[in-house]
Amino acid sequence: MKKLFYVALAAIVLTACGGTDRAHQLKVLNWADYIDENVKANFEQWYFDQTGEKVELVYETFDINETALTKIEVGHEDYDLFCPSEYIIERMLKKDLILPIQKELIPDSIRYFDNISPFVTDKFQQMAPNENVKVSDYTVGYMWGTTGFIYNPQFVNSEDLQSWGAVLNPKFEDKILMKDAFRDVYSVLVLYAFADQIEKGEVQREELVRDITPERVAAVKEILLKAKKQICGWEVDFGKEEMTKGKAWLNLSWSGDAQFAIEEAAEIGVLLDYIVPQEGSNVWFDGWVIPKYAKNTKAATYFIDYMCKAENALANMGEIGYVSCAGGEKAAATILADQNDEEAWPETVDASYFFGEEPIEVDGEALDPHALHLNPVYYADKSIIDRCALMHDAGDAQEMLLEMWNEIKLAR
Repeated sequence: MKKLFYVALAAIVLTACGGTDRAHQLKVLNWADYIDENVKANFEQWYFDQTGEKVELVYETFDINETALTKIEVGHEDYDLFCPSEYIIERMLKKDLILPIQKELIPDSIRYFDNISPFVTDKFQQMAPNENVKVSDYTVGYMWGTTGFIYNPQFVNSEDLQSWGAVLNPKFEDKILMKDAFRDVYSVLVLYAFADQIEKGEVQREELVRDITPERVAAVKEILLKAKKQICGWEVDFGKEEMTKGKAWLNLSWSGDAQFAIEEAAEIGVLLDYIVPQEGSNVWFDGWVIPKYAKNTKAATYFIDYMCKAENALANMGEIGYVSCAGGEKAAATILADQNDEEAWPETVDASYFFGEEPIEVDGEALDPHALHLNPVYYADKSIIDRCALMHDAGDAQEMLLEMWNEIKLAR
């Protein structure tokens, strides 16, 4: 997602579209830099091997959820596949802009849909516009993660980042980068603003994130206004560079960007880390949908299934730095054979919420999902996930949030 790699909207067309039969094209709209190039390149041959039919992959990228949605909702663009974030999926479901996925087309021998973790499927069901809608009939999870602080331990003590209130700490004057993503920032700071009520049991995190009220928006606005002296920039994709150069000390960002920044910084000898404050956070997801105006729903269904294959999920994770939604019973062993590494991650995390409660046999060893040696940036401990809430479509409150955000950025 997130990914807000703000590049100009680009189309990578594998062969000229003009003379190609649209029925044998697959038009995909995905975030920039959000797929392994080999996985993408191998799809056409895989599809031919499974169906005996040729397909031409026409792959386009986008940088902003809302811009991409407008192309479909208003422009009636005939994309066969789209990979938006959770709140956009929810909005599309409400507006009847998604076609059901034709899972019955896929033979059992290559059916990888079930590789998705039940944790993801359960979270997606929270997007249902009513109790009669089974969300998994319309969308399949791709990548997921949390929101937290990337920080430089050379300048920042992790003890100072146990709360989102760190944005108000004068020690960090002109040293904090903020993601230019108002929904994500609002969704975490509202938890800080109403932390006392959460502690007393007067309100749930899910309610705070879902139900956007003038009172809650005003509370977040007040925090951001007070934090202005600490904020040195509103970044979309330059944060990693600023962090590695020491120009910024911490960055409110997504876990995938954090992992990418940590790896990039390590190459030049700079140590970065990632933390989710105690008040909780938002857990976000991107998923595949077949838009209403799609022309090749068969190839779209096969592409989603192909992306759920455990080997492809791992390749994509390794390339882009985000965490695949694959982790269901049929995929868990393959994922953990690659990701579980005691030498790299001596401390354990409880990832039973994602991989299930039962032991998982990997290379003859039964791994306890409550104590796995996993990258904690990728797979947050259950104690953190239990404090996270899903972002939802803001509906009519969208304009109120956008107005608040613009006022904050213009304030001196």
